[in-house]
Amino acid sequence: MSDYKHTLNLPHTDFPMRGMLPKQEPGRVSRWQDMNLYQRLREARAGAPLFVLHDGPPYANGSIHIGHALDKILKDIVVKSKTLAGFDAPYVPGWDCHGLPIEHKVETTHGKHLPADQARALCREYAAAQVEVQKEGFVRLGVQGDWDHPYLTMNFANEAGEIRALAEMVKGGYVFKGLKPVNWCFDCGSALAEAEVEYQDKQSDAIDVAFPCAQPEALAAAFGLDTLPGSASAVIWTTTPWTIPANQAMNVHPEFTYALVDTGERLLLLAEALVESCLARYGLEGETLATAPGASLEHIAFEHPLATVDAGYARRSPLYLADYVELGAGTGIVHSAPAYGEDDFHSCRRYGMSFDEILNPVQGNGVYVDDLALFGGMMIWKANPQIVTALEEAGALLAHDEITHSYMHCWRHKTPVIYRATAQWFVGMDIRGREGKTLREQALAGIEATQFTPSWGKARLHSMIANRPDWCISRQRSWGVPIPFFLHKASGELHPRTVELMEAVASRVEVEGIEAWFKLDPSELLGDEADQYEKVTDTLDVWFDSGTTHFHVLRGSHPLGHAEGPRADLYLEGSDQHRGWFHSSLLTGCAIDGHAPYRALLTHGFTVDEKGRKQSKSLGNVVAPQKVIDTLGADILRLWVASTDYSGEMAVSDEILKRTADVYRRIRNTSRFLLGNLTGFEPARDMVAFEEMIALDRWVVDRAALLQESVEAAYAEYRFRDIYQQVHDFCARDLGGFYLDVIKDRQYTTQPDSLARRSCQSALYHVIEALSRWIAPILSFTAEEIHEHIPGARSDSIFLETFYDGLARLPADAEMGRDFWETVLAVKHAVNKRLEEARNDGLIKGALDSEVTLFVDEAQRALLEKLGDELRFVLITSEATLRPLNEGADAQPTELEGLKLAVRLSPYEKDERSWERRADVGADPAHPTLSARSIANLPGGPGEVRRYA
Repeated sequence: MSDYKHTLNLPHTDFPMRGMLPKQEPGRVSRWQDMNLYQRLREARAGAPLFVLHDGPPYANGSIHIGHALDKILKDIVVKSKTLAGFDAPYVPGWDCHGLPIEHKVETTHGKHLPADQARALCREYAAAQVEVQKEGFVRLGVQGDWDHPYLTMNFANEAGEIRALAEMVKGGYVFKGLKPVNWCFDCGSALAEAEVEYQDKQSDAIDVAFPCAQPEALAAAFGLDTLPGSASAVIWTTTPWTIPANQAMNVHPEFTYALVDTGERLLLLAEALVESCLARYGLEGETLATAPGASLEHIAFEHPLATVDAGYARRSPLYLADYVELGAGTGIVHSAPAYGEDDFHSCRRYGMSFDEILNPVQGNGVYVDDLALFGGMMIWKANPQIVTALEEAGALLAHDEITHSYMHCWRHKTPVIYRATAQWFVGMDIRGREGKTLREQALAGIEATQFTPSWGKARLHSMIANRPDWCISRQRSWGVPIPFFLHKASGELHPRTVELMEAVASRVEVEGIEAWFKLDPSELLGDEADQYEKVTDTLDVWFDSGTTHFHVLRGSHPLGHAEGPRADLYLEGSDQHRGWFHSSLLTGCAIDGHAPYRALLTHGFTVDEKGRKQSKSLGNVVAPQKVIDTLGADILRLWVASTDYSGEMAVSDEILKRTADVYRRIRNTSRFLLGNLTGFEPARDMVAFEEMIALDRWVVDRAALLQESVEAAYAEYRFRDIYQQVHDFCARDLGGFYLDVIKDRQYTTQPDSLARRSCQSALYHVIEALSRWIAPILSFTAEEIHEHIPGARSDSIFLETFYDGLARLPADAEMGRDFWETVLAVKHAVNKRLEEARNDGLIKGALDSEVTLFVDEAQRALLEKLGDELRFVLITSEATLRPLNEGADAQPTELEGLKLAVRLSPYEKDERSWERRADVGADPAHPTLSARSIANLPGGPGEVRRYA
């Protein structure tokens, strides 16, 4: 027997079957850095249409976690896909560097009582170190960006730019000083933004307190009585006894019905709907004497319940009307301490209470002022039981219980926070500015002009803007961009040259950083006026830092904006940023420029484990990106991101990542097969024109062209999961399940330079060129590796390319068009199923051992006859015969209408070279183990003509 192996065109490639990603990827990162790929991309795309994804800055604190990886990979997929689509898509990464977490870390490490300038220096040093740690993690993920020149909110230019952004808002009249309840953390010693508050269970004292009526005649008249038959009290229910010393009013709902209930000892004013439950709670019985609508009780005054214990509480508490009163737990009457509740504050202000009249005895550390009657100098949480006791002594306590309820906590310290009225700087939502519109109106209009992915983000952000209060932008910390205001000591008014002075401060900060303000002597800017003014020591909320990056980055430190203004094409962050960065950026953009700073918002969800649980160390379900990179590779993490529906919670676990790795292997092995079968192919020399290709090759190129159109559309619409599914299906179904199986015979057995082989190789070349670019934004390391192994002249990186333009489409009237090949595919699927059954029954060992007869109806016969003798190559059988359907009475039916099959073991010998069983094997004594077809394909032979498959 001769050895014909050397006459076969066996595949060969240096592209390895195993990716060895953890070992190989770092080298590619180094290569991209050494070749300065990011800068070369900018040069290559110079003058192209601009697409700006503006980076929402992560906080510079701690190593990257899976949420960081998810966010940065999504951004990288967007930027790379836009680059491949021909856009100039710069990506400047950024970091949020100021704020309490860093200040808290420095305090924990170095102590709380450092000089402010030293603390700021340590904060800057710590933030810089954290930036480098996180940068290393992001770069290792394969994220392309201007890593050598990121923007940092603590860079002097950005700090100065933020002051200038504030000056623009002052100029527009949006900034004001006011007293208002804000979320206040005693441990932070500062106001908290809504995003810095979380809810946890807390045990609180729940008390019912009676306020004696100070105007019995007015109360009697409201209920249609001549006189009251005894003393009367309005009853409130609260879970914050510590607010009772600051009570200044009570609220009733104007539309609720209230009852005057005689309990024998005294009359109680309660919501009629709650009388029964209240009396049961008090252990009393009573009779309703009369009822009245809440509106009739307006302005009736009651005494403070502690007035009989200490004269310091000898003041009255009037009834005000308020729609926020509810008929849930309680009495239907709400006690109002305007300094410690937002609704209470607005209610009292609406009834004419001035800022100066609002009682605010709780200091920033949670301790009552010393001169507060009965409880001065006490921490409010420790004062709670003392207040309950004092109310009991006054005869005002009707019920006392302890309840567990959801309560506001600081997200850093995990300690309870309160609403506390403080003098703060605010951005006014309802101040009229540009074109007579309020900031709220401008922001809502900005939302309407923004594209949202997913679409539900629009309603979410709209609701938040429509209902949000004024934005408190001031914080009482040292590590932050200052609010560089000078206030008149007598009037409290801003200096008349405030905007001009802010520019002078910004110029200094640009050179020296924020320290320039803190060490500034007012006389340097104010001259002889300095003694009349005091410097504001507050710093800006960190949401103002990041929320103004469209101003101090896109038109400042990294001017990337479009010609018509610094508006980014896309902001992309987690869904929490509807109340965070998306929100603050929208408000500052509208205040400064009159429009949103973005054209589109993309929102992703948060990571959970496979059971939908939040990741936590205690559950042992944390997936660390560093571990995934070190064990599976960054490309597996990137593929997981693309494979998951980012619009909701994103499940990730070791098991899920292993399944993702299986899909990766399918794509990699398909790519390896394509590359291996390009052995000896030189595109410039061997390329076959589309019109001259064999029919099946034209089909696969057309199939790739259709898929590329779909892939490009999916990238444009950020439907990355669709790309993952379509590319995987193409590799598994169209290529692995059909085309690559069919072409093996032609690839391996025909002559090296034959049209049959070069046509196939041309198609494979087109497919791998296209496929490598489809996956490049997602599987960046692997796509680059594939790119390096494709024959022909290559650019230095796949990312310097655009989506492949060498694909062609079948004409609509093609004889063997798409519908033809879809039918062939369906027939082949049915044949494969029957062959598998025959293999399982022991009839055959492999498909080429078989001869198959297809009993078909006239429509199928007319179609399949077009393939002639090459039908057997499509079905990968040694013989394929078409017969009329009515002759197949004993044949096996299939799920395909109009098709029955009969399979038998071929009686002929196997061709040693092609493995087909043919009647003419051995007919030529010179080649006793070959068929005539194989002999013709030997070197020097006439070769074989293929037209279809």
